[in-house]
Amino acid sequence: MRQLRANLAIPAPTKDPVTQTSLLPYSAAELEAAAAAGNLRAYDVLGAHCCVRAGQAGVAFAVWAPNATRVDVVGDFNGWQPAAHPMQLHRKTGIWQLFVPGIQAGALYKYLVSGSGAREPCFKADPLAFAAELRPATASIVCDLSRYAWQDARWMQARAHRQQPEAPISIYEVHAGSWRHQAGTGQPLTYRQLAAELVPYVAGLGFSHIEVLPLTEHPLDASWGYQTTGYFAATSRFGSPDDLMYFVDACHCAGLGVILDWVPGHFPKDAHGLAQFDGTALYEYADEARAQHRGWGTYVFNYGSAQVAAFLINSALFWLDFYHIDGLRVDAVSSMLYLDYARGADEWRPNAHGGREHLEAVAFLQQLNAAVHAQFAGVITFAEEASDWAGVTAPAAGGGLGFDFKWNMGWMSDTLRYWSTPLAARAAEQAALTFPLTFAFNENFLMPLSHDEVVHEKRSLLRRLQAAPHLQLANLRALLAFMFALPGKKLLFMGSELGVNAEWDHAGQLAWALSADARHAGLAALVRDLNSMYRVLPALHAWDCRPAGFAWRDISAAQRGIVAFERNAPGGEVLLAVCNFSGEAEHSYQVGVQHPGSYKLLLNTDWLQYGGAGLDAAGELLQAGDEGCHGCEFALSIALPALTVLLLQRSEGTA
Repeated sequence: MRQLRANLAIPAPTKDPVTQTSLLPYSAAELEAAAAAGNLRAYDVLGAHCCVRAGQAGVAFAVWAPNATRVDVVGDFNGWQPAAHPMQLHRKTGIWQLFVPGIQAGALYKYLVSGSGAREPCFKADPLAFAAELRPATASIVCDLSRYAWQDARWMQARAHRQQPEAPISIYEVHAGSWRHQAGTGQPLTYRQLAAELVPYVAGLGFSHIEVLPLTEHPLDASWGYQTTGYFAATSRFGSPDDLMYFVDACHCAGLGVILDWVPGHFPKDAHGLAQFDGTALYEYADEARAQHRGWGTYVFNYGSAQVAAFLINSALFWLDFYHIDGLRVDAVSSMLYLDYARGADEWRPNAHGGREHLEAVAFLQQLNAAVHAQFAGVITFAEEASDWAGVTAPAAGGGLGFDFKWNMGWMSDTLRYWSTPLAARAAEQAALTFPLTFAFNENFLMPLSHDEVVHEKRSLLRRLQAAPHLQLANLRALLAFMFALPGKKLLFMGSELGVNAEWDHAGQLAWALSADARHAGLAALVRDLNSMYRVLPALHAWDCRPAGFAWRDISAAQRGIVAFERNAPGGEVLLAVCNFSGEAEHSYQVGVQHPGSYKLLLNTDWLQYGGAGLDAAGELLQAGDEGCHGCEFALSIALPALTVLLLQRSEGTA
């Protein structure tokens, strides 16, 4: 869009009766319904919609700007001329509308919003635009989302079963722009190229879901998508809306669910975006004590505004509706829950009860989850929430926030601290392994090893341990097996399965050359086998969220860096995990078991095919002896290599 001066003299709108009457696309009743706080499909009216009015094909524009004194539609169809297409205000709703005949999908447009007070007219992107220009351009694009022919009926019918709390949910987290680049160009893959390359790769590794960092439109690559300007627009970096639908469809046809990272906690101050949209603090708080995240340089949504809450809930439902998204990972929930989040003592005020809880944000999150679950059965929501807030996954109707799962940030923090500890010092850090299990069932948890843990000088997962390369690889293999063996759903950021050396770079791509190294390829083989076991063995997933699914067997061997635990499932299935996180092998480790008979070795992270030193002995039977330990009547004697996790299964038919 060519640059326009915001201080152009704009003539008063004409009183053309055609403009004022027959070319208005919506009735007063339709606008009032769209503006109602409980309307969950306001996106059917607001935004830009291809339609036919009075026998003419064109586009209906509607935008909420109640405090504006004037709004004009400008675009490539009118030469970006102010005053060519003035909109009309429906005062009761604050919605401006206009029908422009003769234009169609693909047209570029913005709103020229004249605000109250001294602010000059400002060119704004449509808050409900379904597409936008490729950055750094910022115009909205008229888009018809009704054309794509979905092929995923089988997936959609089975989705609720696949995503229940008892199901195996294992997520591969992806930043679409840096997973892999097009050969020879340095450009990221398109949505359709991701469908051709990423989808079979992730399915081949055995994951159940792909989670994508925000694909909502955003101006700054370095924000990774977390500074959203288009809450209804798929980023044009990788293609068109139809291309993104094709990608999601391909995921579903390959048996993969799609989780979208979604950001209702804040928005950027870019001039074309939501900030001061109609000359007032329309989407953000006017109250300075709540208006900004100073550390992020962004505005906070006004959750106390029914219209703003409805805007965000409509955004969430829109992605589930038009793009068949299977779940939402809600970013930075902690920042929403607390009035004093990242604020000094003099930068916030208590709530009406004298507390620090952000009651309006709490109510919004409850409404959000209630709406998602009521409108789209089987869709799951995840909270990235790092505090000890109680009831994140409790039902909203009972006072909880209503999420299906909470990211277990406490487990992640403690575990990575342990994995970064030198081998000789790990005995003193034993509590980092055991303490997270004291609260493992307070919520329905997902265990994340996410993008946030491999940036900003935290080092890659491989480099967490400062040691020789073979020890780093063994350390990472043990970490991944430990995560898969513990209760909770799983998430792994892209590249961790390759054992990448460097931190994640959003402008680069994964170090795919590592796939040719047998040791790193072995790590990917381990991830594949862990996913397979997690998927087919109920003991590893059926009671992920229930205390009955887990029992410690040995946490007393702190001086040796060894822990052992059982996973259980309905029907009596028992799995035993024996872990040696020290740098020394244990040649005859005794672990107590509750049942006599044979235990079959399913996996050893030190096997040669995983990059270790041991030969595959899958299926080897170990007999439980009658001299028990660890409070058990029976015991197994096991040879434990250093930095190794073993998984054993009680054999069928043993007494």
